Amino acid sequence: MVQNWKTRPAATEAVSVGSEDEHLLGEAEKVAVALGRMFPGLCEVVLHDLRDPEHAIRVIENNLSGRAPGDPATELGLARIADSRYPDVVQNYPNRFPDGRPAKSTSIGIRNSEGEYIAALCLNLDVSVLSPVALALANLVATGTEHGAEPLETLRDRRARELRGTVEELAARRGATPRSLGRDAKRELVRQLHGEGWFDSRDAARTIADLLGVSRATVYNYTK
Repeated sequence: MVQNWKTRPAATEAVSVGSEDEHLLGEAEKVAVALGRMFPGLCEVVLHDLRDPEHAIRVIENNLSGRAPGDPATELGLARIADSRYPDVVQNYPNRFPDGRPAKSTSIGIRNSEGEYIAALCLNLDVSVLSPVALALANLVATGTEHGAEPLETLRDRRARELRGTVEELAARRGATPRSLGRDAKRELVRQLHGEGWFDSRDAARTIADLLGVSRATVYNYTK
């Protein structure tokens, strides 16, 4: 009787840890299902139960790899089982589906209160689906301008671009950005621009006002 009484707390503790592990896996299962259903046809989400490496796959949502629940753990899963110091998150590493399609994967280890890995949540993004989209977008925004060559034209007023550069340079000489200048410094800068003839260009007052963070009326007052 005395021996049984002494061993009872350890048995109770083991049951408690097991219950906690199941609770964590149940919560992770909900996350896996939700993530997979959010990205149908694009991202496979797999929940591995690392307590049973021979039948580790507990949930596989949006199946892209042809695996099934009850299949064994991957090499990364086995590495986590073997070494508790293995990184909690391994993110954006290159991978490949069995049929050769390229993938980008992220693996998230899940520990219990004892610090032991009990599960891993893995996301496998099918980048082969995205590559044509990326190529199409790159072609869409591409121009015939060669690298380093000046564009044939600009859709913005060249004078306005030069004015912006001048304002930023004058502010930098005062150790600040245009908007962070004090009122007196802004007045001094505007008077300098006015004296150099910048106000002869179209919309100069509006450009300066936007850069300094003041109204056009204030800019005109600063010129007096």
